[in-house]
Amino acid sequence: MPTRRSFLRTGSVAGVATLSGLAGCVGRLADSPLGRFALDGTTTGPGAADRAPADAEAFTTFRGDLRRQGYQPETTVPSTVEVAWELDAVNTGEHTAAKASAVRDPAGNYVIPGDDGAVRSVALDGSVDWLAETSPSRRGIHGTPTIANGLVYVGAYDGALYAFDVESGEQLWRTQLGDAIGSSPGYHDGLVYIAVEHSAPDGSLAACDALTGEVVWTDGRPTDHPHSTIAIDRELGKLTVGSNDGTLYGWSYPDREPLWTFDTGRPIKGPIATYDGAAFFGSWDESVYRVDLETGKEDWAVATDDLVMGGASVDTDSETVYIGGHDGFLRAFDAASGEEEWHFRTGGYIVGCPTVTRDHVLVGSYDTNLYALDKADGAAVWSVDVAGWVSCDPLVDDGVVFTSRATDETPGKAVRLVGTGE
Repeated sequence: MPTRRSFLRTGSVAGVATLSGLAGCVGRLADSPLGRFALDGTTTGPGAADRAPADAEAFTTFRGDLRRQGYQPETTVPSTVEVAWELDAVNTGEHTAAKASAVRDPAGNYVIPGDDGAVRSVALDGSVDWLAETSPSRRGIHGTPTIANGLVYVGAYDGALYAFDVESGEQLWRTQLGDAIGSSPGYHDGLVYIAVEHSAPDGSLAACDALTGEVVWTDGRPTDHPHSTIAIDRELGKLTVGSNDGTLYGWSYPDREPLWTFDTGRPIKGPIATYDGAAFFGSWDESVYRVDLETGKEDWAVATDDLVMGGASVDTDSETVYIGGHDGFLRAFDAASGEEEWHFRTGGYIVGCPTVTRDHVLVGSYDTNLYALDKADGAAVWSVDVAGWVSCDPLVDDGVVFTSRATDETPGKAVRLVGTGE
């Protein structure tokens, strides 16, 4: 079978690659218990094309919005917390990468993906309302879902993008996009965007119709397994994503024309955050970067003591960037200059992204602790040992903190922490 990149070049029109030539590679039309498997790789479930018009915005998405800033200025964190309940069999320790994070649905339930390949809807008391499974794969799900149109959108390591009904867990459609998906989807105006990994190694960026799963656009510029999550800065009209090839890629938005590339020389694994006309991210070259979104040129770069796998969070009020790394440090930088304001050392890798609230920064570590730090000076307010590696993004709302852990010996757990103080 020809490689994905050779196909994309064959199907490209005016520099934008399409999937028009894929039908002969995917297979014949076949009946499926979940619907009809189309020639473009899409499985449509019952009623997939009969839903109401698509939402303009997502109800919730990874890192809060498409700029992936991870900032919740109205949210507060309790002064002390305790474990309310734990949910088994969510994450395992295999594969040193950030695990998927939970989101809240319109009914207030937790939607929790896991690298066991399942998505769970969990009530506030810890009971599972429904469980939806993706096709079997070695690493299950590492991306965080986006919820829009009454659907849960998530990619999996089987290379497919899924849409599940948020109330029942019914699979509405499944679109096979590549060999693996480790990134989180982004949603806007009826389209779901996702970075896709292909063998060789290779990669692409795809946009699918949110109601039917039909592929409407793809670009094969990202290579070498793009695990990073896209950011869309609608004010500046820019879309960006990083890749394992060490390159940050930029497109115009919403017309999605290729613009510039910025090379770090080592993998960019984490999500991209945008603010003040710039992209903020870390690289395995042991650096944190600010790159201008208009030109693709470096504004500043700061060296760390080890590779940086996770993504940055941006406090847009104090104009501070927070990011952790494999050296175990969470660092706070001035967004404009890159000058370090403070650092806090944990006892293990930091591979996920911090969550920034009104007064605190929350971050997990491979030392098995979840930390709440004073965001002004980095002083520890509290820490909770959850007996496993903490690599997801902490979810904070209604005075409750939600996280998950992974271990290499026993099944991982999702953990709900409730406040015991103001």
